[in-house]
Amino acid sequence: MSSGLVYKRLLKMELPKGQSAFLWGARKTGKSTYLHSHYPKSLYYDLLKSDVYLKFAKAPHLLREEILALNKVDLNYPIIIDEVQKVPQLLDEIHWLIENANAQFILCGSSARKLKSQGINMLGGRAWGYTFYPLVYSEISDFDLLRALNTGLVPIHYLSENPRRSLKAYVQDYLTQEIKAEGLTRNLPAFARFLDSLVFSNGMLVNYSNIARECAIDAKTVKEYYQILIDTLVGYFVEPYTKKKGRDVISATPKFYLFDVGVASFLAKQTISALKGSEAGNAFEHFILMELIGYRGLNDLDFDINFWRTKTKLEVDFILDGGRIAIEVKIDDNVKKQDLRGLVAFCDEHKPEQAYVVSRDARPRKMTTVAGREILILPWEIFLKKLWNKEII
Repeated sequence: MSSGLVYKRLLKMELPKGQSAFLWGARKTGKSTYLHSHYPKSLYYDLLKSDVYLKFAKAPHLLREEILALNKVDLNYPIIIDEVQKVPQLLDEIHWLIENANAQFILCGSSARKLKSQGINMLGGRAWGYTFYPLVYSEISDFDLLRALNTGLVPIHYLSENPRRSLKAYVQDYLTQEIKAEGLTRNLPAFARFLDSLVFSNGMLVNYSNIARECAIDAKTVKEYYQILIDTLVGYFVEPYTKKKGRDVISATPKFYLFDVGVASFLAKQTISALKGSEAGNAFEHFILMELIGYRGLNDLDFDINFWRTKTKLEVDFILDGGRIAIEVKIDDNVKKQDLRGLVAFCDEHKPEQAYVVSRDARPRKMTTVAGREILILPWEIFLKKLWNKEII
């Protein structure tokens, strides 16, 4: 990958003086780099360093003593604690320092699961919440779609000269070993088999019984494993749109997507050589979803993202904001009306304010359904530019 590629992260942490914050995000998405860049004068504690971790794990009160010894100039900047979930007891000390020493913190981590499951002090609303994502389209100056579908958009993978090796290390070292190290699962072999099963379930309706049978575990454990991935920010459920009108929708079973299309491609052992075919189409749909999730989070918006599917298998990829916007994703470069039966049916029955097809068509086009509903077909780059310019939602 060209070393000249430039990206500037879109996250804006605009913290008033004295306001603390949590910054959550999957490992290697760039949280630490962002914080070092934006807060160069801050005192920084990295709990991934074994000596720092052991010091505070044995004696959390040392943090309080060190912060109380700071001069007023140092307290003008937020104190950053990276991977705060590794020593949950520090949050009591941090709470005290916020209340009694006017200290300001940015607490960075890859999962709040361990903190919440142990009933740990989450600062009682005293800290704002932010989420960090892999790279998104608007952050990359020379975006390469084919590369993104293969490597994903975790920065070190997208920029790597050997992305497959980087992805292998990420899956083996983080998605298995580190999740075990955090105490989130005790049965590592079963969890590894579960990760392998995601090859068949990423972007699909979740079938807990089938996965349990394949992994030789019970369905309850499968549900717990999915929740681990969601709590550690490496996966998302997309729930079905269930507002009924003329057709019966399928049962309320969610779809599951990993947080990064490259991780999904690696687990599936697939290399996409061209922007065509079912594998490329599935990865393209996954990529567009990640853009929608990133756009929503980085702009602090609250709209729902659902999918629609009927018992007759009519389907629309994404329904936004309670049915106001419908989006179908096609890898084709010449979308035809017969390819859009699900979107046409949804438009005629639910009457969204706007319906889009995101495709590889060369130019925008407008279709009209028999019932007179308009569908706008947009080349994917135009769609993403409109999305990030706040012209879609």
